[in-house]
Amino acid sequence: MAVTDAFRELYGYAPEGVWAAPGRVNLIGEYTDFNDGFVMPLALPHTAVAAVARRADGVLRVHSADVDQGVVELAVDELAPRSGSGWAVYPAGVVWALREAGHPVTGADIHLGSTVPTGAGLSSSAALEVVTALALNDLFGLGLGGDELAVLAQRAENAFAGVPCGIMDQMASACCTEGHALFLDTRDLTRRQVPFDLPAHDLQLLVVDTRVKHALGDGAYAQRRAGCEAGARALGVRTLREIPYAQLPDALGRLSDAVISREEHPGPQAEEIRRYVRHVVSDNHRVERTIALLDAGDLRAVGPVLTEGHASLRDDLRVSCTELDLVVATANAAGALGARMTGGGFGGSAVVLVEQDAADRVAKEVKDAFAAAGHTAPRIFPAVPSGGARRVR
Repeated sequence: MAVTDAFRELYGYAPEGVWAAPGRVNLIGEYTDFNDGFVMPLALPHTAVAAVARRADGVLRVHSADVDQGVVELAVDELAPRSGSGWAVYPAGVVWALREAGHPVTGADIHLGSTVPTGAGLSSSAALEVVTALALNDLFGLGLGGDELAVLAQRAENAFAGVPCGIMDQMASACCTEGHALFLDTRDLTRRQVPFDLPAHDLQLLVVDTRVKHALGDGAYAQRRAGCEAGARALGVRTLREIPYAQLPDALGRLSDAVISREEHPGPQAEEIRRYVRHVVSDNHRVERTIALLDAGDLRAVGPVLTEGHASLRDDLRVSCTELDLVVATANAAGALGARMTGGGFGGSAVVLVEQDAADRVAKEVKDAFAAAGHTAPRIFPAVPSGGARRVR
């Protein structure tokens, strides 16, 4: 195994084991997880893989096969939030989070390699966090479950790396099962594995990685989170999850400029906040509709829900971009059942639901459209619902 050989070459001895954790693609439910809402991701076959061994001397050494950098050596007692940068903050943050929670992690040697595309909105960072957490959980006998590891991994990303993400990415990487999508209630982390057998219905879900990331996205996630929180305060609820879809018109009517101005919120303005609220409440409803369709075996009817979700992300949340809009418009015009951007937006990826026999044609149309527009050629591959984090050796 390549990571085992690389570990031995780096550190001079064999690892105690090898673990893998997948990236994810989100079928439906975007920007809802930090609002205590519903999401529906599935794990990809692309994984972060870690060869790991314990240390007892308080030293953490991490290395990545995917970064042109040597071994990063850190003292576990000196790990502190926002004290580092680059890829190493993710495994280091997990060690910090475990120790902050009282778990006796005394150091480790880690070598990582990943096939999860970076910058594509497919949770490459969560895969690094979860694979590290699982390996240390096993090696140090911590006895933590997948959901507990996901929460600690999220804390590593929020508090240590400084990224205000919700829980979806880590839960998907830790807890998804093969052949299923994960219906996750992010308020209490209850979850259900929903069968998502695309081949049985002669369907395919394509991931279109646009290979672009626009600078406009810098800080936009945090701005939208702040806007959602301001909307919840103005409506007198803890999170936007508390607003039922049937009450959305009334809620939007109550979000007057005067009410929002009393929040003295320096960020998003009243019109923006209303749009954010409309997206979150309606996207929660789209997750519920998707669950009902999958439970009824009507997978094709999910397509229009995806396209509706993209319109909301584009027009209300305003996190799409030219390339993502081109994927959705071109795929649908070429006969796809539906499509939407997925992930944080401003680049990254889209998902496209297609008939199996139309997949190649739709993919070609998208690639041709990108070429005609002068965009970088996208990477297109099928999303195969895969298993979550696991020990592989």
